[in-house]
Amino acid sequence: MASATLTPYLRDQCPDVGGRFGDRNRPSELTTTVPREYVHRTAISEVFLTNWRRGDDGWVVSAQWPRAHTFYGPVHGLHDPVLLIETVRQTGILLSHVAHHVPLDHPIIWQRVRYDLAPRALRTAEEPAEVELHITEYDMVYRGKRLASARQEFRIVCDGADLASATLVYSCHSPAVYRRLRGEYSDVDLANSRKLPVPQAVAPQQVARERDRDVVLSPTDRPDRWQLRVDTSHPVLFDHPVDHTPGMLMIEAARQAAQAATPGFTVPASIDCSFERYAELDAPSWVQARTTGRTDDRRQVEVTVEQHGKPVIAAQITCVPTP
Repeated sequence: MASATLTPYLRDQCPDVGGRFGDRNRPSELTTTVPREYVHRTAISEVFLTNWRRGDDGWVVSAQWPRAHTFYGPVHGLHDPVLLIETVRQTGILLSHVAHHVPLDHPIIWQRVRYDLAPRALRTAEEPAEVELHITEYDMVYRGKRLASARQEFRIVCDGADLASATLVYSCHSPAVYRRLRGEYSDVDLANSRKLPVPQAVAPQQVARERDRDVVLSPTDRPDRWQLRVDTSHPVLFDHPVDHTPGMLMIEAARQAAQAATPGFTVPASIDCSFERYAELDAPSWVQARTTGRTDDRRQVEVTVEQHGKPVIAAQITCVPTP
């Protein structure tokens, strides 16, 4: 599993929908990001959502993707497709708080995230990309009045063109339940005091990166197997201290492993990732990629991450040539 936990906030309730960003009486031309607390981010620069409102069948969330970013930056004239998953992540957390009144200090735990996208719709323009996510919610489970789990289906539009469909399945836990689930590992300071040294990186060009710092794979004696490289000083993947390896780092590892297993620069046109358990900071995790199918223009790659011989995530990725 992976969670979007953050140091508990002083507030234990969220405002009703229709607050500062939902007030239709305010000037519509004024735009800002949603509060960073609503998406479990510390750096305001890492908040991509700008608004939310009710839609015909659920919710509509607006986002803006920057023309440049220190980590999710465009490559070969295309927006980074993993930025789509980060946007979906933020949307799921936002709606848990503003639509379902989950307190801000409740961890959000992933079970599954997937997308299927049209690579050509990722092309960058001369202005930041305006993204609109249409969300319908299913399988809503409550414990008392509190949301316990949900499945969200997304239809995503970028600059007016259909970009992707996506799914997010997650659960919500109170801090007390989370502490029981995690035991001593719920102590952020203790977990970080036990973290392993950061191993060397594979060559950045092998995983379509420019800097060692952004590489999350470390070489082994096998070309299809790597040690997960967990650098808790990374300003994006570790926006704030956490007690385990974040889900977005796992997604990035799966993307980089699929790229390393595929000749040339490719785009992950689809990712389907299931989360089985937490990856702790005090033991190595191992990433393995296996090509399961190929045609002239695409490859199917299965990526797994294990720790202590047990599965952490399993991802199926479809890689296609850059359009």
